[in-house]
Amino acid sequence: MAGKSITLKKHEDKRITDGHLWVFSNEIGEITGEPVAADIVKVRMHGGKPIGTGFYNPHSLIACRIVTTADEEIDFAFFQHRISGALELRRKVFPAAGAFRVVHGESDFLPGLVIDKFNEFVTVQTFSSGMDSRLTLICDVLDSLLKPAGIVERNESPLRLLEGLEIKKGLLRGAVSSTTVEENGIRFTVEPLEGQKTGFFLDQRENRMAFRRYVEKAEVLDCFCNDGGFALNAAHAGAKSVIGVDISDDAVRRASANAEMNGMSDAAQFVKMDVFDYLKAAAASGKKWDAINLDPPSFAKNRKSVPAAKKGYAGINAAAMRLLKPGGILTTSSCSHHIAEETFLDVLKKAAADAGKKIRLLDWRGASPDHPVHLSMPETRYLKFAVLSVE
Repeated sequence: MAGKSITLKKHEDKRITDGHLWVFSNEIGEITGEPVAADIVKVRMHGGKPIGTGFYNPHSLIACRIVTTADEEIDFAFFQHRISGALELRRKVFPAAGAFRVVHGESDFLPGLVIDKFNEFVTVQTFSSGMDSRLTLICDVLDSLLKPAGIVERNESPLRLLEGLEIKKGLLRGAVSSTTVEENGIRFTVEPLEGQKTGFFLDQRENRMAFRRYVEKAEVLDCFCNDGGFALNAAHAGAKSVIGVDISDDAVRRASANAEMNGMSDAAQFVKMDVFDYLKAAAASGKKWDAINLDPPSFAKNRKSVPAAKKGYAGINAAAMRLLKPGGILTTSSCSHHIAEETFLDVLKKAAADAGKKIRLLDWRGASPDHPVHLSMPETRYLKFAVLSVE
């Protein structure tokens, strides 16, 4: 029992032995060795049997994030092995892609670490004190595996505050500039130090492609359009007209520039406006569309916000349904892991009832495969994408 360790309370080990990687503070019965934030600790069952090794943080509800169940050192070789394995999977899934998620946290058995690649540049997010304190080591591994021209940290997530970490972004190594990535035949400019999250939403890659089958010769509205991903896929598929709406000046600027770069400026127009206000104005004017896409930011930041988030999702989906022509298509997303799949489907049923519409589910999708799901951790099944026919 020597060294730093945490021992679980009686009957609190099943979720962990089933593969979940988080130990919550109220599940710990005993702490030995006086570990501090970012320390490596052994995780033991109530009887003392070791079941894993993880990063400890006494200041977080997630008091330990398990990084291995084997007896191994958490060093350069460990990170090199894990990240190279994740990279090999991505190259199998997207062999010709210049942009993809290299590491997707818990789903790649590296809890609290996200790494994205945009051609010669890499962006990193660390969500735990354990990963954050090893950022230099992680960059050393990335240099050895990818030899990037520049590495950026995009540590602006409020989740870091729950770990006692500061919000920050900046250049870690080398130099960065804007770069052009290609997705499904469409080019997008990515600014690694700007844009939302890590610079570009890679998780909707295949959903944007799926959107194409429903929008040929259609009048399309893309809400929360960000860099124009769904809007430009609609234009590429031969939509009659496309309008993208976003409240962000920067998003509209990037989307408009992407449309121009792809020769789609005539087909896709972008408007800076609050989406809720835009939908209200459209309803007042009697405007209708053949297809509408909703890709809002997360309405549920934590469990306490779920009831309000459900109302928000129901309200905006009902508003969109009312603006569709008979037989129109609504594609709609939720990116919060606090909103379960069944919950989101229930929200959509409620929205249809509120709007006086009948809906049929045509397709149900998740994130792109470079954002895999850890089946023992429902939190990693965060993105829900529904395709609905609305009557």
